[in-house]
Amino acid sequence: MSVTPIRLLGDPVLHRPAAPVVDFDAELRGLVADLTETMHAAGGAGLAAPQIGVGLRVFTWYVDGELGHLVNPSVDLVGEETEEAPEGCLSIPGYRFDCRRHLHVVATGWNVHGDPVRVEGSHLLARAVQHEVDHLDGVVFVDRLDPEARAAALAELAEAEWQGMQAWVPRVEVSPH
Repeated sequence: MSVTPIRLLGDPVLHRPAAPVVDFDAELRGLVADLTETMHAAGGAGLAAPQIGVGLRVFTWYVDGELGHLVNPSVDLVGEETEEAPEGCLSIPGYRFDCRRHLHVVATGWNVHGDPVRVEGSHLLARAVQHEVDHLDGVVFVDRLDPEARAAALAELAEAEWQGMQAWVPRVEVSPH
């Protein structure tokens, strides 16, 4: 288990669809542990394997005190209700832009042992699941913005202090206990 560098916007791995997981083994368990530790260190609500340079369909989430992961997920959007709200991304640190998402989702997939998992979520969990599955499909949330908002966001991001860097490593705070 280790905190792993998070790839930044512009890295080609973030725009490539991830491959399905075929082996539910110790390597997969290690990947989920690394994703979880890195997500926590970065203070994120989710983290997908491509964000740490691994092109597999796996992500973790931590929303409202609930920690989980999905392997080879699929998402069904429930109803027509959507919400536009500020959204951020660990691959775009320090920035948030309004993004429209479905308000309710049902996601299915597997855990690290190959057991089926079903996750139903609304609001922040629904947003996190949609965001992370987008990463697995090679989509970064700024790609979902309307053309005018996307152009404005990309212009702002062109001035980001991390431009030109490939990745960043979250700081791990050592517990005094």
